[in-house]
Amino acid sequence: MELGKWLRVAWDRAAALAVIVIGAVVVIIGWIGVSGEPYPAKQLPFMMSGGVGGMFLLGVGALFWLSSDLRDEWTKLDRIEEALLRLSGTDLVEPQAQTPAAEPPAAEPPAAEPPAAEPQLAKVAE
Repeated sequence: MELGKWLRVAWDRAAALAVIVIGAVVVIIGWIGVSGEPYPAKQLPFMMSGGVGGMFLLGVGALFWLSSDLRDEWTKLDRIEEALLRLSGTDLVEPQAQTPAAEPPAAEPPAAEPPAAEPQLAKVAE
């Protein structure tokens, strides 16, 4: 498949890949910056920008990827629903199967329990 066509069809998956790659690059750059500094005070900016920023971008990329997977699943479900609707108008499906199932008869309410006797308190001798 052509790259341009794939980008138009799966733009959300392409965006996920791009954000994941950028996040990985930011994490690697942050790690390189931290590894070159012996003092923790000078490592902190690299950890904040490279580590936290890179992890954030990786999370956003994973979110985009999951979103594209969900969109694919909804598309498949729409196709299945359309196929079932087309089949419902043919002789391939029994008419009884198309009608909604009858509701089961209502269950009888439980028998009322007799009222509980009031508790009797023992009399204490004074």
